[in-house]
Amino acid sequence: MAETIRSTAEKIRKLQVQGARNVAIAAVKAIQTQAEQTKAKNKTQFLQELKEAQTIFSASRETEPLMRNAIRWIIIQTQTANTEKVDALSQNVSLNVSQFLKDLEVSREQTAEIGAKRIRDGSVVFTHCHSSTVTRLLAKAKADGNNFKVICTETRPAFQGRITAKEMVELGIETTFIVDSAARTFMGNVDVVVVGADAITSEGNVVNKIGSSGIAVLAHEARKPFYVVSELLKFDPATLRGECEKIEQRNSNEVWSEAPQKLLVCNPAFDVTPNRYIHGLICEEGIIAPQAIVEVMRRRYPWIF
Repeated sequence: MAETIRSTAEKIRKLQVQGARNVAIAAVKAIQTQAEQTKAKNKTQFLQELKEAQTIFSASRETEPLMRNAIRWIIIQTQTANTEKVDALSQNVSLNVSQFLKDLEVSREQTAEIGAKRIRDGSVVFTHCHSSTVTRLLAKAKADGNNFKVICTETRPAFQGRITAKEMVELGIETTFIVDSAARTFMGNVDVVVVGADAITSEGNVVNKIGSSGIAVLAHEARKPFYVVSELLKFDPATLRGECEKIEQRNSNEVWSEAPQKLLVCNPAFDVTPNRYIHGLICEEGIIAPQAIVEVMRRRYPWIF
């Protein structure tokens, strides 16, 4: 197994690579490097290398369906490639990785363009954690001439909200940075809530950074629209077969590195927002009801099933 695979997986596990999109990109680029450096003698061995990489990456983070779907797509393309030659298969992987990354960028741009239309001039936008797609959406709304303000949470315990805050300031957007527990205090002044996603289930429930579901409930209470911005490939097909999306449990040291002995510190990375609290799922297909996710996936990405 190429060292690139193991080192990239370790960076993903340690959060040195953050965000579902960035994790997927890092994983497929590592697989591309492995394919270029393959020691396989035939197609069977080549596919075995890809599947070993798939296993390693799947173990690095539990709640990463975009990464899993990306790797699965590359393996499917390799399996169905009309060649047995290893050199040709390696080139095939490289081409498919390039195509995947291109398609991922296109889907983000489409999503941002659609979602930017929901950001009104003079509005206040609330967001949680960090999502490169949400940032792109807000950048597009700003470029379209809308002046709006952003409220973002610090997002404990890893403070991903600081990334969002810095990006908003760099975009010239007036931004207020708050502690997570102040969300209810500020919700009354908000016009719209926009968050990203790490996974979407077959019911249209959304798995996102811990705290997202509580913010969704607050938005519902305050009668503010709560939108989830996500590429469709964050859909997890395993949930269609009855499996529940696994919630990654992070190391307690991220919360309190010098906690008293015998103190139980829990650190779930994500929570689940039920579809009833989601005003709409903003994706490359448009703004859809979260309950329509399976129908939309069957139309846009039938291979995923």
